[in-house]
Amino acid sequence: MGNALRFLYRNCCKPTTADDDSFPPHGVSAGGLSALASDLFHFDITSQVPEGLSKQVHSSKNAQAKWYRRLLEAWREAKPPPKTAKEAALLIIKTLNKVQKSDIEGLLRFYGLSIPDDTVVEFSAELPTTLPEGVQFAMQTLPVDPRAVQDGDSVTVYVSTEDPRESVSIPPQVNLFAGKRLKARSRNDNGKAKELHDKIINSGYRVLKIDDKEILARKYRIRLRGIDAPEHKMPYGDEAKDELTKLVQGKCLSIFVYEEDQYGRTVGDIYCNGIFVQEVMLKKGWAWHYVTYDKRPQLARWEKEARAKKVGLWASPNPEKPWIWRRNNPRTDV
Repeated sequence: MGNALRFLYRNCCKPTTADDDSFPPHGVSAGGLSALASDLFHFDITSQVPEGLSKQVHSSKNAQAKWYRRLLEAWREAKPPPKTAKEAALLIIKTLNKVQKSDIEGLLRFYGLSIPDDTVVEFSAELPTTLPEGVQFAMQTLPVDPRAVQDGDSVTVYVSTEDPRESVSIPPQVNLFAGKRLKARSRNDNGKAKELHDKIINSGYRVLKIDDKEILARKYRIRLRGIDAPEHKMPYGDEAKDELTKLVQGKCLSIFVYEEDQYGRTVGDIYCNGIFVQEVMLKKGWAWHYVTYDKRPQLARWEKEARAKKVGLWASPNPEKPWIWRRNNPRTDV
């Protein structure tokens, strides 16, 4: 048991049993923070979730035990640990971010906690009606496969070759492979069709099946301009990737392309259903403003807002910067 949790338990909480009626409603009599600390203390000793929780949530006792295990670990790792009801609510919301909403609300209700107002994020940027300065071209993607998200600032997308800009630049061999593949499929020669599709893929294209229609599409590796998210192996790397995945999966994106980086990735601004993706990542605290490569003041402002609210990775007092992490952990498979 961490010292902070033990201290809070001893000074703020009284041990309770199933026969003790002095505690309910849980968060009202003892205070949400101290009640949570008490229950985490008892869970660490007994592996038992508090009585009465099942009246507020729908998930099983086994699922509840997993929540408390994760909350206990998050409390121990928090520096500093929660000291207010608001911080306790945020700990629950962030730690159990993949748990269904109704169960999160039930758990908060169990402790007399509410969702802090400043966890609601409003987004201001809108899809430009004309090409912004510095943009080379704009593209519209096909729906994004969630497996195509590499991390919190990189995603692979495909653009249909029926797009006027793409249609005039298809390599002749790709058209040749695509035509031969269709003929192989028509005679049920699946082995030959796969061999030809592999050649198409190696050329930077792919045949995608969307709404029962096969579409020849060009592959682009996109690097989100102006932000830098934690790498996959860093703290908060999985959370940043999950946030970007939730934003783009299954969606057709509008991308404003500025340049190509040293790794051959297309650097651009991404809009999803009219929302500026970089703004979401910054305001929710899952990325830094990458000021070395992008001086836009609104990006700096959005990062500053997230820092002040201590949301996302800013819950940590001094999160490691990804560019420093990469310097100490060089890689060649970007």
